[in-house]
Amino acid sequence: MRRLLARRMKFHLLGAFVVSVGCATLYKFGVAEPRKRAYAEFYKSYDPMKDFQAMKAAGVFECAPPK
Repeated sequence: MRRLLARRMKFHLLGAFVVSVGCATLYKFGVAEPRKRAYAEFYKSYDPMKDFQAMKAAGVFECAPPK
């Protein structure tokens, strides 16, 4: 029973570290990278002036009334 806490603590700390690194890796490659690619693909063909004109024509802005 001597040093039981120390032995179990080493095991649990190592396990927690491995699980946390695994979760971070899964999030990075499962969520963050696809999201970055989706944003990059969207902004390749995005025209902010065209979008502004469409919102202006729809009457979204108070400062720029539709004509």
